[in-house]
Amino acid sequence: MAKDGKERSHKFSHLPLATNRPMECAVSGQALLQTPYMNKGTAFTHEERAEFGLKGLIPTNVQTLDEQVKRAYAQYQTRPNPLAKNTFMTSLKEQNEVLYYRLVQDHLKEMFPVIYTPTEGEAISDYSRLFRRPEGCFLNVEDTDEVEMRLAQFGDPDSIDLIVVSDGEQILGIGDQGVGGILISVAKLVIYTLCAGIHPHRTLPVVLDCGTNNKELLDDELYLGLRKPRARGEEYDRFVDKFVQSARKLYPKAYIHFEDFGLPNARRILDKYTPKIACFNDDVQGTGCVTLAAIYAALHVAKLQMKDIRVLMYGSGTAGTGIADQLSDAIAVESEKSKDEARKQIWCVDKPGMLLQSMKDELTPAQHPYARDDNEWEGKKHDDLLEIVKAVKPHILIGTSTKPKAFTEEVVKEMAKHVDRPIIFPLSNPTKLHEADPNDLFKWTDGKALMATGSPFDPVEHNGAKYEVAECNNSTTFPGIGLGAVLSRAKLMSPALLVAATKALAAQAPALKDPNAGLLPDVTNVREISVKIAAAVIKKAAEEGLAQEKGIPESEEDLEHWIRAQMWDAEYRPLEKVAPDSASELARGESGTKGRRHSKAKESKL
Repeated sequence: MAKDGKERSHKFSHLPLATNRPMECAVSGQALLQTPYMNKGTAFTHEERAEFGLKGLIPTNVQTLDEQVKRAYAQYQTRPNPLAKNTFMTSLKEQNEVLYYRLVQDHLKEMFPVIYTPTEGEAISDYSRLFRRPEGCFLNVEDTDEVEMRLAQFGDPDSIDLIVVSDGEQILGIGDQGVGGILISVAKLVIYTLCAGIHPHRTLPVVLDCGTNNKELLDDELYLGLRKPRARGEEYDRFVDKFVQSARKLYPKAYIHFEDFGLPNARRILDKYTPKIACFNDDVQGTGCVTLAAIYAALHVAKLQMKDIRVLMYGSGTAGTGIADQLSDAIAVESEKSKDEARKQIWCVDKPGMLLQSMKDELTPAQHPYARDDNEWEGKKHDDLLEIVKAVKPHILIGTSTKPKAFTEEVVKEMAKHVDRPIIFPLSNPTKLHEADPNDLFKWTDGKALMATGSPFDPVEHNGAKYEVAECNNSTTFPGIGLGAVLSRAKLMSPALLVAATKALAAQAPALKDPNAGLLPDVTNVREISVKIAAAVIKKAAEEGLAQEKGIPESEEDLEHWIRAQMWDAEYRPLEKVAPDSASELARGESGTKGRRHSKAKESKL
């Protein structure tokens, strides 16, 4: 950071989340070495070793963080496969959080698939067979009345900024994983810290164990969760509501992120709590935001306006309707149309074909608003993609169908007849399920297609030129949104805040400067992307009267420095010794997922 930047950050060093001052520490000896967010291992200075009783507990040589990263990376490379590498990284995180995050940051592209999808999916499916220290809060539907007591173990009201919660029903494309869902909550919080500097010791991963419908888990004598079919209906809703109400009571400033809930519940729960609390669902809103950002950039290149677009959504599950919702919000905001009018510019197709009003009993609550009048399709084939493209003449074709190669040459060429620059996003994951290969899309449209995909693809070559293929990676989006919500203490996550976040992401698209470049920025620049997104969210929250934090800077430059000053960095901070009796939970090594060592004090307050 430039000198001016350091001076400006120093200006905000008084803030509770600022990191450019020493960290108070009330533990010593083995207790300090067993506190991941304060442990430095061999990097403790000679002075710290003397002051905190570490002499004789660690080797003599004092190493730098860079040297430790070099050692850890060499050890990482000896692991024979991605799951073994994932297990090694988990062990490292449980010992030394700074070293863990610095190692990942230094090798982000290489390690991202190991610590997150797809390897984390394998770790989740093996959760009951891999020994590891339990991390996070485990709640189960049979003990709903104990939810508040169990949640209360993780700190005082100001201790938690962000909670990620999953019920484990729809994990990373591998389905119902029951109690193993705790690991997706853990992994999502790692992404928040890596990509947006959310303080790792101020987060809480939670799993809502509602049972499982995964027969393999139910029949497994080693399975660690409730071995019973999933709770549904009133029992399930009471459990979820008890969690939300308890979380709000105990940690009133915490932003709640719902993750990998099943199709029957994901959207329903989000709709229920969005008007009441600051919450977010990445599967619904994150996918929609990052896709919308790519669309904004594509519209710039194609010289189209949001108010005029026709969108064909092929696949209308959680992701598809989530994208449709973000798009309709954006159309409404940009054109001053009503939400119902905006939805008329979006045609949604799912397994039965075009969603029609006569299918009302077959449609999910999220699909109902997009059902078309049957009269529109009288005499037309509503279950054939080619015929639908002929009728709709879409500017934008988005695939979330998991139907491989659904965007055929005939379909794409038909679309290209009606628009100058077809905007085509085959988003289904993993790669083998994508609706079309970017190379084919370019070939079939003579290089005119504007593309974004759900998985990473190499650049496409056409007529001697290279074209970048943007990846709709949610990790460029949800961390910055969460950072903005946390720092502004937003009351709600309104549609206007999400549109602001999306436009901030779109503004950083390389394609705005070079039409051959990607429609989205690369994940390697994600921390700076998150600053821009957070700034947009904070400004909009202040405008909408949703920001509860006081003293938010008004100038854009100061606001960005204010944000950066409060972002956690993977750097060792000097430790300042304090007496245990007057120390904070953080200083006593009891923050975040470590919970309280002496919980009776907390219980007495309930």
